[in-house]
Amino acid sequence: MKPFQLIDKSTGGSIKNDILSGLTVALALVPEAVAFAFVAGISPIVGLYGAFMMGLVTSIFGGRPGMISGATGAMAVVMVHLVSEGNTLGGSDSMGLQYLFAALLLTGIIQIFAGLFRLGKFVRMIPYPVMMGFVNGLAIVIFISQLGMFKSQGEWLQGVSLYTMMGLVAITMLIMIFLPMLTKKIPAALTAIVVVSMVVIFGELETETVRSFIVANGGEGIKAGLPSFQFPLISLSLETLFFITPYALILAAIGLIESLMTLNLIDELTDSHGSGNRECVAQGTGNLVNGLFGGMGGCAMIGQSIINIKSGGRGRLSGITASLALLFFILFGSNYIEQVPIAALVGVMFMVVIGTFAWSSFKVWNKVPKADVVVIVLVTLLTVLFDLAIAVLAGVVVSSLVFAWENAKRIRARKRIDEHGVKHYEIYGPLFFGCIELFNSKFDPKNDPDEVVIDFKESRIVDQSAIECVNKLTERYLKNGKNIHLRHLSPDCVKLIEKAEKICDVNVLEDPDYFVAIDNFRQAQLEGLASSS
Repeated sequence: MKPFQLIDKSTGGSIKNDILSGLTVALALVPEAVAFAFVAGISPIVGLYGAFMMGLVTSIFGGRPGMISGATGAMAVVMVHLVSEGNTLGGSDSMGLQYLFAALLLTGIIQIFAGLFRLGKFVRMIPYPVMMGFVNGLAIVIFISQLGMFKSQGEWLQGVSLYTMMGLVAITMLIMIFLPMLTKKIPAALTAIVVVSMVVIFGELETETVRSFIVANGGEGIKAGLPSFQFPLISLSLETLFFITPYALILAAIGLIESLMTLNLIDELTDSHGSGNRECVAQGTGNLVNGLFGGMGGCAMIGQSIINIKSGGRGRLSGITASLALLFFILFGSNYIEQVPIAALVGVMFMVVIGTFAWSSFKVWNKVPKADVVVIVLVTLLTVLFDLAIAVLAGVVVSSLVFAWENAKRIRARKRIDEHGVKHYEIYGPLFFGCIELFNSKFDPKNDPDEVVIDFKESRIVDQSAIECVNKLTERYLKNGKNIHLRHLSPDCVKLIEKAEKICDVNVLEDPDYFVAIDNFRQAQLEGLASSS
């Protein structure tokens, strides 16, 4: 594990870039946190507190410098059901929030244990088509969420209001496209937000701002004090535990999957390597802190992480700056940040959508196996229609089944009879549950000679299904009064096939590295022969 480094110069990080990119991210975090708080059915300040605490903890202790965490839509859609049912269970409109805080405590504990037991490595087993489907689906979800900004009091904008909004979004996007062509020393996203804000303020244009957006959604602004410690005000009982546990498990799974997959994506963008297990612990600690200090929790945010990386943020300082700047906005800068046009932030997020979507998936459409194309489309659709956890799980299951099916067809058996009349079956390919039927079809117990050798030099016995298959095949030969011998079993295969050791026989002279003892007497004989020679 690398020691704590505020700035990692090995990845091209610098204090200036990290601070400027952090400020850019902080501006983008405000409307996102507010919007996701409304999705979850809670106060905007709870969402802002959640983004601040989640971002600060993971920036300091996380396993991926430069990655941004905060309140997310993937977790918010689960929280809304938790809050609603909590209000009903507690008999008060405020009790749902307390149940949310309690669930976040359990979520944090689950995620911390996932890191301590080193479960973060399993995200490396997620197939690339699943990753492509994930980023495509997430890009679509982000795009759809921004379309809601083109509404006012539930009605779509029309006329001058719509044209003004679209024009400001276009200006934001154009600045972000062409400014990097002139210079990369100035963060394009931050520049675009400042320029568009000036256009609106000095041009006295009528358009939605952060403040008007909050007020329109029932809030009173973003100014508040520091978050304070308060243990969830609920009864500690089995009923409470049974109620929050399913939600905590879902929140933990979604949080870790989205965080670890975002970590992988940032690894690719920066050509570096983060620590998945360390990130699990940091994510869990962040949610634990949120549960104790009144935040909505969250996980890694792919959109803001990409904004940070594209703006030059590489080290922990960028995430710390974003979190502290967000807190500053909450405490002191609310009057200024509330004047930022929603259109500028929408434009930034549209550029994130363009940068997030895996456009290469269209180029490989006719160049990769059809099964991979199906997985990409499946994960994309499920991410949009349901949630990330379901989409990734379905993608991994389908990919695994396809892999098992393809490998099941690879089992081969070359047959020959030597000068002593012994029939040899030389097996090629792994023997596992998927190819049992095909493996059995290679043998002919009734018509084979009395001595049969199955050679696994180019094969492996992988699982319990394979062991049972070998046992049953042996029984078939024994019923026909014939002997069967297994040879060239690797050490791991030997361990798996201990149940069948009485029917295994390996010639120690031909195969000195791998052998299976038939019984103690036979083993002593072999050792005696070896010592005498």
